[in-house]
Amino acid sequence: MSSKTKNLEKLALSLSNWLNWVAGAALVAMLCLVVADIIGARLFKWPIPGGIEMVGFLGVIVVAFSIAQTQVVRGHIDVEFLVTRFSTTVQKAIACVVYSFGMLLFALIAWRSYDFARRLQATGEVSMTQEIPFYPFVYCIAFSCVSVLLVLLVQLLREMTRA
Repeated sequence: MSSKTKNLEKLALSLSNWLNWVAGAALVAMLCLVVADIIGARLFKWPIPGGIEMVGFLGVIVVAFSIAQTQVVRGHIDVEFLVTRFSTTVQKAIACVVYSFGMLLFALIAWRSYDFARRLQATGEVSMTQEIPFYPFVYCIAFSCVSVLLVLLVQLLREMTRA
């Protein structure tokens, strides 16, 4: 692999690792918020206002920011029982096609998410209870899709240069 590919791989891995840590922190915050909301509602008759909204927003962060690291460790569902019966060349070609389609899909999701976030920002749409703006979370989805795109690009390049 060339030095540019190695640098791209290092960037994609560090970005996906960082996003995964943010997703983990959001998951812990979500857990704490749910526990605090339950305790407040049951013991003190005072639930956290907008707790459900905040849990939903944190869920967006958890899901969106964990996709890239899941792709790095190849944790997504992979149906290999048919592909493993083909020759190595055909397996490599199929992997390249799958990575290319994945890159196309995540590029499309990133573009449409970015466009949607811009529209939400322009209209000023907010959540009902806490009036939290929606657009930063949609921008997060777009950013996470770009990181998945980078991971898929690195995996495609690695597959193409594999002997």
